[in-house]
Amino acid sequence: MSWINELKSPGIQSKAPVESKAAANLWTKCVDCQAILYRIEIERGRFVCPKCDYHFPMPARDRVALLTDEGSFVEKDMDLFPVNPLGFVDQISYSDRVANAQKKTGENDAAIWGEGLCEEIPVSLSVFVFDFMGGSMGSVVGEKITRCFENSFEKRIPAIVVSSSGGARMQEGIHSLMQMVKTCAALQKMKREGIPYISLMAHPTTGGVAASFSMLGDIAVAEPGALIGFAGPRVIEQTIRQKLPEGFQRAPFLMDHGMIDMILTRKDQKKTFARLFRLLSKSS
Repeated sequence: MSWINELKSPGIQSKAPVESKAAANLWTKCVDCQAILYRIEIERGRFVCPKCDYHFPMPARDRVALLTDEGSFVEKDMDLFPVNPLGFVDQISYSDRVANAQKKTGENDAAIWGEGLCEEIPVSLSVFVFDFMGGSMGSVVGEKITRCFENSFEKRIPAIVVSSSGGARMQEGIHSLMQMVKTCAALQKMKREGIPYISLMAHPTTGGVAASFSMLGDIAVAEPGALIGFAGPRVIEQTIRQKLPEGFQRAPFLMDHGMIDMILTRKDQKKTFARLFRLLSKSS
């Protein structure tokens, strides 16, 4: 081979450079308007598309910061961890799935809860972590939601739950389904005392979570475009063998049919919740 063929032209590469993972993560595409967006711009804008107001999934810790006064939130029960009561195994064991989710999210399970201030109003707040196994509700998640309601009952302060879930966690079987009853029982104690509860349903809120405490708020609030319902639209269509109406189970459809009270963008949630709590406290 001639030595000329071994020379490399300055500034020219035979292969295009591989884009680094860090550089690739700087940009994302809006699933609604298809605009290419700078990730930092999205985060600064409360994870809302600046072009079309599409609401991206929002991390649980950012939701806490959005709804509470700076530095006021105190997290509770950080030492609760899920176990494998049924010894469940599919492709991998349930214990391994939990461990993988914990490593991925940095959270113990699919919900956090604590106490903070919402425009100086003490509130009991719980937020789902959708990235943790689809926000599924197992024993620990149900216990945290229950304790959130019990804290409201004991201290006579309002409660907020931000739901984003695929429903009950199948790997825990009946232990998971029991959380629907347990959370609703704790909520009923609050309701008898007239303690306000706002349920904020983000995309998606489905299954056993939607069929229990999420749809029982004194004020039922949804984020724009959120999918809310027990079974998904594809399952329903396959069951009844009929075409569903346009936008079925989306927030505007539920609003039009009286299933929720309001749809709120993220920039309006905190101030609206505080105003509602003030009004409800005067009327009680």
